[in-house]
Amino acid sequence: KLKFLYIIDLPVKVNKASCKIFYNEIHSLISAYEKYSGQRFDIGKFTKLLEKHKEKSLPDEEFIAVLGARLRTDAVDDIQKRSNIKVTNLTCTATDKYIKLTNIDKDPILHYANALFNSFPCMRMAKERLDTLKDTKIKGIIYNTVKFCDFYSYEYATLKNFDVPTLKIETDYTDTDSGQIKTRVDAFLESFGSRKITGLNRKGKYFAGVDSGSTSTNIVILDNNKNIVSYSIVPTGAMAMDSAKKAYEIALKRAGLEKEDIANVVSTGYGRIGIPFANKQVTEITCHGKGAFFFDKDIRTIIDIGGQDSKVIRLDDDGNVVDFVMNDKCSAGTGKFLEVMARTLEVSIDDMAKVIADSGENIKITSMCTVFAESEVISLIAQNKDKKDIIHALNKSVASKGVVLLDRLGRKGKYMMTGGVAKNKGVVREIENRIKDKIKIPPEPQIIGALGAAILALSTH
Repeated sequence: KLKFLYIIDLPVKVNKASCKIFYNEIHSLISAYEKYSGQRFDIGKFTKLLEKHKEKSLPDEEFIAVLGARLRTDAVDDIQKRSNIKVTNLTCTATDKYIKLTNIDKDPILHYANALFNSFPCMRMAKERLDTLKDTKIKGIIYNTVKFCDFYSYEYATLKNFDVPTLKIETDYTDTDSGQIKTRVDAFLESFGSRKITGLNRKGKYFAGVDSGSTSTNIVILDNNKNIVSYSIVPTGAMAMDSAKKAYEIALKRAGLEKEDIANVVSTGYGRIGIPFANKQVTEITCHGKGAFFFDKDIRTIIDIGGQDSKVIRLDDDGNVVDFVMNDKCSAGTGKFLEVMARTLEVSIDDMAKVIADSGENIKITSMCTVFAESEVISLIAQNKDKKDIIHALNKSVASKGVVLLDRLGRKGKYMMTGGVAKNKGVVREIENRIKDKIKIPPEPQIIGALGAAILALSTH
């Protein structure tokens, strides 16, 4: 049904010559449509439209810029709702274009072409566009890339010239509501104090943290002096809310407390939004930082391998999160990976955690994918390979992925490992061998996120 199609050539540099080319292209478009439609272009009406244009400029106050590939408007609005400072959409499809029109009476189309080409455009049109940000009060950058396209990585690399916090996310324009993206954005905002956290405080003398994870739901209760009064760990079932209620009841019973004794509750983890008895929600990245630093003030790097994802978190001398990376591609290298393999080998996850050293043949699991790795294990079983050798190979595979994630952030001791996989001595030993440094394991590594949430519940009361 397409009746008219005209392709415009766009230069890739911004200068007088390229603006003139763009100007000529607009004239060619006008001529082509005049010929097709039989109508004449009304320069007077066009001038009046330009006169009505309301000029917009970049914010004078501190703001967070959303850059890169197109991001849905509702996703940008959602970031704004969770930020306590202005969020400005500067992606290629942003509706708020910053276009300045001058001297339109002399040659409206020429000045229109110049204004468009000197606006904040798509990165494919102007390599100098980031220079616009240098004299602004930009506080942070959220850079969106699209899947299977490395084009935006070139511009992302140039952001190193900006001494501001930067978060890179990846979407395909349909999954901007995913839990992991929200976790990353929230943790990013929390890292420099721009996360909007609201909640009501209750009366009471104790404080609770709830970590609603994909595999387990963990609760820690603290008193006014940050002493751990009780904690609980229960498997996360099909309903995260029900698991959280059960864990809360167990922790309260162990502490000999009632719900009315709890002054403040902070929830964290992927299920943090659905906890009905929580006053506030904070990302697990911030909470793991608080919990790890509580145990040891010398910790600078946290390796957290949980059931669904892996994270490496960097702390400053005051225990604040200054940077982090997460595995965003698949479940390889997580607790879920080990659970799948334990079922395939018909052993318990605890038995897998006891295999530390080589017991014989040096087997390698070569696949990066959990599904393909399971096929490798089935093949090894068919070859009558020793289960301990296979388990050791799996532990090495998880460790290698953890170290790859660590190297993306950079190695800096002292190290602590949290999450359920921290109980796997084989994985811990293998990571230590690879980084040639010791890793501190807290008494109960699964509750560190909940502990950090409880600390925040106390400090924000």
